[in-house]
Amino acid sequence: MPAPAFRAAATRVRVPATSANLGPGFDSFGLALGLYDDVVVRVADSGLDVDIAGEGADTLARDERHLVVRAMRAAFDRLGGQPRGLEVVCANRIPHGRGLGSSSAAIVAGIVAARAVTVGGAELMDDAAMLTLASEIEGHPDNVAACLLGGFTIAWTDSEHSGHGAHAITLTPSTEVVPVVFVPANPVLTEVARGLLPATVPHADAAANVGRAALFVEAVTRRPELLLAATEDRLHQDYRTPAMPQSAALVARLRAEGIPAAISGAGPTVLALTDSGTADKALGFAGPDWAAHRLGLDLDGAGVRPLAAPGAE
Repeated sequence: MPAPAFRAAATRVRVPATSANLGPGFDSFGLALGLYDDVVVRVADSGLDVDIAGEGADTLARDERHLVVRAMRAAFDRLGGQPRGLEVVCANRIPHGRGLGSSSAAIVAGIVAARAVTVGGAELMDDAAMLTLASEIEGHPDNVAACLLGGFTIAWTDSEHSGHGAHAITLTPSTEVVPVVFVPANPVLTEVARGLLPATVPHADAAANVGRAALFVEAVTRRPELLLAATEDRLHQDYRTPAMPQSAALVARLRAEGIPAAISGAGPTVLALTDSGTADKALGFAGPDWAAHRLGLDLDGAGVRPLAAPGAE
């Protein structure tokens, strides 16, 4: 493969926050939300310059360790070669370590940006290849699929006998679904949350989740009145309660009031899938320890946007 050429102009990529699992769809369901990070990338003559505004500005690395940069490097390798230098500016709005897909957003932003600044990048790396690479970096496809494609996604990976790719389909959520997120002040590491999961679960619990997951597809796309039942889970949420007792308690309080609620991803954010009539009711459950937000649904996923100041919009 000949060495790639790169565009000189700066490129802006926008990526949405995501919520995964959504109750019963462990490591397979994802939902793109109307909260965004922006990344502006320019190929430079030499070196690496990383600037960060917003979430993580005081804690994130500004070198090759930065996740956007790592994802870009991985993508450039598959596109045929690295540029001489990079300038990367990140405007972060997605909370970190809260179960809203901040790491997936960084990974997808890096991959999309690398493809966008590479001449002929879309021919060298199609959307399916971007999803597979993002899933490899993240370790599972649920958040990265929703971030890349938008809407409600169902993602899976090939079995060991049929390759190693990641795949996803995207469906359009009902316009009646209004996400409300409750974000606590303190994060929970995904590794900690995953470490609480057992190696095996009772057959009855697995069977219950299969049924609820099937129901969720119908509920979130066409019959949101079924979302309370469809967001029930027996595979992961109860096991993770020791790491996020306040989140588990909030889920229980919301559900007791008939509001469909679940842990967002690995937590500790709580996601309520309300409608326009119950969104304000749900927001009333936010106490002083929670930042509650009514969000829109993102149907477009990651993409290149017109260049603007990184903190704009």
